[in-house]
Amino acid sequence: MDMLRGEQIAEAKLTDWRKLAQGLHARYLIDDFAAGARFVAAVGEVGDSAGHHPSVSIGHGHVDLKLITDDAIYRDEDGTEYVVAWPTQQDVDLARRITEVAAEHQLRADPTSVSVVELGLDTAQSGTIAPVWAALMTGNAESQGHGSPGDEIRDATGRVPNLWFGDADEQDPARQKFHVEVYVPAQVAEQRIAAAVAAGGTIVDDSNAPGLTVIADQDGNRGVLCVAESPAT
Repeated sequence: MDMLRGEQIAEAKLTDWRKLAQGLHARYLIDDFAAGARFVAAVGEVGDSAGHHPSVSIGHGHVDLKLITDDAIYRDEDGTEYVVAWPTQQDVDLARRITEVAAEHQLRADPTSVSVVELGLDTAQSGTIAPVWAALMTGNAESQGHGSPGDEIRDATGRVPNLWFGDADEQDPARQKFHVEVYVPAQVAEQRIAAAVAAGGTIVDDSNAPGLTVIADQDGNRGVLCVAESPAT
């Protein structure tokens, strides 16, 4: 099944859901664990009917869900096909059904509170070092390139954050190579940046805002605030 581009996901108008990093994410507020368990059981039933299920976690006062297709098809400009982990139409359809189930259970969505944290590592030799990080982070060599056309590390069980590889500046060996990437909904990005600056952070690069904003702490360590609605390039 073909992956959906950012504009296709936006056109679906999933009011309860946000596209962050590679998946669709939603958070529903619950009064207690039992209410969350009943909701998850109902979500499981609609997932059984669709032959597709979300990842689910129940926390204090909330249920978090993630929808993604592990074998979506991505085509590059040359028409070459790759199998990637990315939302497809079945995720959009199931997201709509889960929204209906939440309404039946009288649960309120809190889409502004969803977020995803990933890691970034700048390197000129991702193919060489990726096996080390696959072994260290997941213990599974197959996590290298899992659901991605590149060498990125993705744990199929979702135990650890994804690790992306970016281009390194070999002329600047002192440059920070590891950084944290924080994905947030578009409507909270400005507030999150302002809060980081108020806490003493500095905006280093906002030339790609609102998609990417690089922020440094007082020691110069950099992180990236991301608003992801782009294709899987």
